Amino acid sequence: MPVTLCSTGFAVLYSGLSKTPIVTVERLSRQRLQNAAGLQRTDHFYADARLRAAYKAELSDYQASGYDRGHMAPAADQSSVTGMAQSFALSNMVPQDPTHNRQVWSKLEADVRKYAKRARGNVFVYTGPLFEGQTPTIGRNQVWVPSHLYKLVFDEQQQRAWAWVLPNRADVQLGAPMSYAQFVQRTGRNFLPHLH
Repeated sequence: MPVTLCSTGFAVLYSGLSKTPIVTVERLSRQRLQNAAGLQRTDHFYADARLRAAYKAELSDYQASGYDRGHMAPAADQSSVTGMAQSFALSNMVPQDPTHNRQVWSKLEADVRKYAKRARGNVFVYTGPLFEGQTPTIGRNQVWVPSHLYKLVFDEQQQRAWAWVLPNRADVQLGAPMSYAQFVQRTGRNFLPHLH
């Protein structure tokens, strides 16, 4: 059974099978992101004590794996010291290709923040991994490596949503977003049934 983990700035629906989030959900706004702008990134990663040992990733799983600990709810979105610290829990991470994490994914996160700062109300962001085909694992705890990562953006004021689904590889380019209907068809995840 998936586990719901609530943190100060985001929520995680977590899988003890993959030892990664299924989805993280954030509510961004201009005010929250203005508060986030001055916060120092902590870079203190840790195993989530809220999870039983059999269901969680450990720091050792990522060591020398060739993968980054990729945030699903980004550290830069967090508007409090507590939220920033909580974003470094491994329950908010997936094994991510390092180039993908630091380039195309980092740009996408920054673009979503820019949009949320301009939006007139709340912007909800759903982020998570997809596991398609053969799923490699890392570490003693066999943390699943995603084939793709997705990010879905919902503008509450405009009642409009769009998304990206990107392969977890170094050579990926950031293209135009897909519609919500395309996202549901591509992933099978209907987070916003009232839009569909």
